[in-house]
Amino acid sequence: QVKLVESGGGLVQAGGSLRLSCAASGRTFNPYRMGWLRQAPGKDRELVAEIRRSGGVAIYADSVKGRFTISRDNAKSTVYLQMNSLKPEDTAVYSCVAGLGINTYDYWGQGTQVTVST
Repeated sequence: QVKLVESGGGLVQAGGSLRLSCAASGRTFNPYRMGWLRQAPGKDRELVAEIRRSGGVAIYADSVKGRFTISRDNAKSTVYLQMNSLKPEDTAVYSCVAGLGINTYDYWGQGTQVTVST
């Protein structure tokens, strides 16, 4: 049974950086797509970033382009989200997701809180 476990969330001042990690436990796991979603209080969940197995294709929400970088280490079954120049509006619960195909996310992590203070 594959389980996605996030780490790296926390409290940071505006302009600071955090690095989120998501490791798949249970067995070596390299799904076609891995990514990060976030949900802020009172707002809809949104895709932050996604990366394909090869690492050659990555997509980002417009709001984080140029500030966030997604990467993955297939040998470690881990995906990362480097978040720089954080803003208070980045405050949300960030969840790691994995999709075996192109249409749905089949696995979800439990989420990690990111809070950016002014």
